[in-house]
Amino acid sequence: MSRSPDENELANIPDLYLAHHRFIANHGPDNLKDESKQQLLKAVEEKNMAPFYKQLTEELKVPLNQGLLDKMEVANKEELQKFDDKVSDAEQNQGETEINEALLGKADYYAMIGDRDNALKAYEALLKKSITLGTRIDIVFAMVRIGFFFDDNVMVRSNIDKLKELIEQGGDWDRRNRLKAYEGVYLMSIRDFKGAASQFIDTLSTFTSTEMMSYQDFVKYAVLTSIISMKRVDIKKKVLDSPEILEVISDIPYLEDYMTSLYNCNYAQFFRALAHIEQTHLRTSRYLYPHIRYYVREMRIVAYAQLLESYRSLTITSMAQAFGVTEDYIDKELYKFVAAGRLNCVIDKVNGIIETNRPDAKNAQYQTVIKQGDFVPSHHTGDVSGRYVFIIGIIAKWMNYLSKPYPSLPFRAPHTKIFLTWGRREHESTDVGVENMNDQVNYPHYRTCVM
Repeated sequence: MSRSPDENELANIPDLYLAHHRFIANHGPDNLKDESKQQLLKAVEEKNMAPFYKQLTEELKVPLNQGLLDKMEVANKEELQKFDDKVSDAEQNQGETEINEALLGKADYYAMIGDRDNALKAYEALLKKSITLGTRIDIVFAMVRIGFFFDDNVMVRSNIDKLKELIEQGGDWDRRNRLKAYEGVYLMSIRDFKGAASQFIDTLSTFTSTEMMSYQDFVKYAVLTSIISMKRVDIKKKVLDSPEILEVISDIPYLEDYMTSLYNCNYAQFFRALAHIEQTHLRTSRYLYPHIRYYVREMRIVAYAQLLESYRSLTITSMAQAFGVTEDYIDKELYKFVAAGRLNCVIDKVNGIIETNRPDAKNAQYQTVIKQGDFVPSHHTGDVSGRYVFIIGIIAKWMNYLSKPYPSLPFRAPHTKIFLTWGRREHESTDVGVENMNDQVNYPHYRTCVM
C-alpha cells in the first residue's frame, strides 16, 4: 500500500477532505456552501479527477465544462498507461513483488480520481494474489475509505469485518489502533454513540489515522460521543481529565464550555453551548448531520434528568431559571418527555411544581420476574440452577396472586398464608381447604399454616 514518508501514516487515498467539502456544498450551512464548492472543484481539477467531476456536476447542478473534462480524461489515460508499462516491465525483467506494486499503484490511482468501480476491481484482484498480510490489510483499509468517501455504510461494515479477521491473523499495533479509529467513525455514523465513544477514547493517545481526519476533529468526535453516552463519573475520568483532550480542547470552538457546563451543572450555559455545537459542529459533520435532531433532543433529556435527580420536587419557575428559558418552554418540554417515559417526574400545573418519582430498581426487577415467570419453568428444569429459577418464577406468580384484594387461588383459604417450599408435596395437610387433596399435584409444592 502507498505509504507516506512516515510509515505510521497512510496516503489520503481517496481524499476524505474532499468528501467533507462535497457534503458542505450539498447540505451544509448556506454561508459555507459556495466556498466548499469552489475548493472542491479546484481540487478536482488539480488531481484530474475526471470520473468524480462528472458525478459532481450532476449533484451540484453546475454546468459541465467539456474542455476541462476532456483534458482530465487524457491525463488519466496517460497516467494509467504508465502503470501498465510498469506492470509489463516487471513481468519481463523483475519479480512478483514488483508486479504487485505496480498493480497496487494503479488501483490507488483509480481510487484517487474517484473511479470507484475500477478501484474496487483492482483491489479485489490484488487480494487474490500472493501478497503480504500487511499489504492485504492496507488494501482493505483503502476499501473502507472508499466506502466512507461515497457514504456507503454497507461497504464500510463488510470491510471492517474483514479487517478484524485479518488483524487477528497477525496485524501489528499500528493497524490495530487504526482499525479502532475507523470503526469508531462507522459506529458514530450509524448512531451507536456508546460504541463509538469507547473506540475513540481508547485511541486518543495513539491516534495516527490522519488520512481519516485531523487530530482536532478526532478529539471533537470523542467528546461529542462520550458526553451523550457515558455516565457522569466516566465523563469526569475519561473526558474532562484526559490530558489528550485537554491539550487541544481550547482550539475547538465551544467544546470546552459544552462539556464543562454540563458536568458543573451550569445548565443555562450548557443550553447556549449546545446551540453553538449544533450550528458549528453537528451541521458541518457528514457523520453527525443525519442525527442532529436525535443528538440535541437526547442531550436536553440528559440535562433535565441530571437536574431532577438532585431534588424531590422543585418549581417550574426555578427550573426555567436554571436553564435560562421561559416557564412555558420548560412546561412543554417536560410534558413531551414525561409522556414518552423519558423523565421520571410528574408536573403539578396548578401549583407550578415538578415532583420526581425515581424508579425503584428492585420493584422493576420484581415486576419483570412476575411478567416472565410463566415462561421460566418449561426452559429451566434440567439442572440445579434451573430448578432455582423455576421456583423463583413460581414464587413470583403466587406473590402476585396474594397481593390482590381477592386472590384468585386454585382453592379457598381465607385465613391461610402459603409458604412455597423446595421439598416434596405434603398431601397429609388438611387445613388448606382443598376439596380433593389429589388436586395438589397440579400446583407447586407448598406447606401451610393457619393464621
